[in-house]
Amino acid sequence: MTQEHFQEGTGGRLPWRLGTVASDGRPVTVVETAGTLYLLEELIARTGTPAPAQTAVRDVIEQWDTWRPILTKLAGSSAAARPLERDRLDWLPAIPNPGKIVCVGVNYRDHLAEMGSGAVRPERPFAFIKPRNTLLGHRQTLWLPPVTRKVDWEAELAIIIGRKAFQVAAQDAWNVVAGYCPFNDISARDWISDLVPGLGQDWILHKSFDGFGPLGPLITPAEFVRDPQDLAIRLSVNGEVRQDSSTANMVFDIASVIEYFSSVMTLMPGDIIATGTPAGVGHGRGEYLKDGDRISLSIECLGELDTLVRRR
Repeated sequence: MTQEHFQEGTGGRLPWRLGTVASDGRPVTVVETAGTLYLLEELIARTGTPAPAQTAVRDVIEQWDTWRPILTKLAGSSAAARPLERDRLDWLPAIPNPGKIVCVGVNYRDHLAEMGSGAVRPERPFAFIKPRNTLLGHRQTLWLPPVTRKVDWEAELAIIIGRKAFQVAAQDAWNVVAGYCPFNDISARDWISDLVPGLGQDWILHKSFDGFGPLGPLITPAEFVRDPQDLAIRLSVNGEVRQDSSTANMVFDIASVIEYFSSVMTLMPGDIIATGTPAGVGHGRGEYLKDGDRISLSIECLGELDTLVRRR
């Protein structure tokens, strides 16, 4: 996990991240600090730190201002708890139950070109919604649906909203961000070739199959990301790099996207915004995911999200 751009907070506080794993058949929150993972509940119990009773990641995000100092204190006291073996964890989506997942389409200049849009810059962000059934955890298996043969990858930076936001100006948008996380917006490209007369493409269903939204492994708080608008973003399939870009190449930057979406809908703590993908998707070269493929998506300082692809 690359540490560049992953910075200490003021006063030299230890940086920390949040994620979700399965333990005894239930989702539990893990905290990473100094490269080591701990159970949040155990950290609280071992240190005797007062904390809210609800410790799921979404609960933490919904009380973000309350939890941030608690988590900072716990990160500094982590030696009191047992470290977890990262490779033996059963990872779940970093936040398994977001309120909504709002996505930006064609938001990188190079991706506009490869998808046939040329140099035409959209006047405003193009949006669609993905349902929660799409979410998949780190190292979980993406099962290819039998009704599609053109399943594609899309490496994206996800924004995790931390405060209620409606009609937020771009200059204030950073105040509503809790953190960031790698996200893979899987798409069924053969579903977009069938145009419905008078309606066009079906942008919802071709993005909405079960497992079409790997998210994780961890959420990095915004305060520990020096510049989210200048992060390397890469995706490889079976070790071969397919996407290699930077969040600096977005058409609409993070602040503009939050301003635009919040002008239409109220963004709530625990909501996710996926910010679009750069060039290098399979559809541009006629290459699609197949049984046995391994996808690795990395974003500078945010970590690496791995997915195994299988077909029944």
